[in-house]
Amino acid sequence: MYRAIWAVGALISCVGVVACSSDAGSGGVSPTAAPTGSTIELPAPRTDGHLSLEEALAARRSIRDFTPEELTLEEISQLLWAAQGITASWGGRTAPSAGALYPLEVYVATSDGLSHYLPEGHRAQSISTADVREALAEAALGQAAVAEAPAVFVITAVPARTEAKYGGRAERYVHMEAGHVAQNVLLQAVALGLGSVPTGAFADEEVARVLELPPGEVPLYLVPVGHSAEDG
Repeated sequence: MYRAIWAVGALISCVGVVACSSDAGSGGVSPTAAPTGSTIELPAPRTDGHLSLEEALAARRSIRDFTPEELTLEEISQLLWAAQGITASWGGRTAPSAGALYPLEVYVATSDGLSHYLPEGHRAQSISTADVREALAEAALGQAAVAEAPAVFVITAVPARTEAKYGGRAERYVHMEAGHVAQNVLLQAVALGLGSVPTGAFADEEVARVLELPPGEVPLYLVPVGHSAEDG
């Protein structure tokens, strides 16, 4: 079995396993890291954004240069929800999954550490307080966007969950699902006024080592997100 291991580095200014303080992550305040292993409830996601889907599609571009401004807890929460948030009483999520088996996991790395998204209850579990972005960038062939973005979302998969039902077709289905999730993150970033870039060039073994992934869990995508420093 996989273990829930990822942390939402910049997203916690509370202690223990309950909610954050009322001003955590708001007004541009950079949230502090939670103790390793602790779990927090994330701010409730919004479903009434001010940008239409069509506007987000038209505005989406790959952004590789970011300002130093950190993401707020609310922004990180919204991006995690867009990736794998639960949207149906039976457990359906924001991205479709073959057989509703949901083989994907989502992590986020920030200056405050590494966190793992727990869709059930819309929570985050702290994995480490170490800043692993530079190590991820090295694994990604030195791509500066991975090192400099205030948040790097990592999409991984546990293919065995899908293989149990679909056998040899599982690899195709898992890769398709990763594309669905990555696009959700990219469009949500646009809706939040942020920039992002999907990144697939990296050494799988090195990313797995940096995240300390368990056997059977593999990295598929890195998605750096931040405030664009690019003109236009």
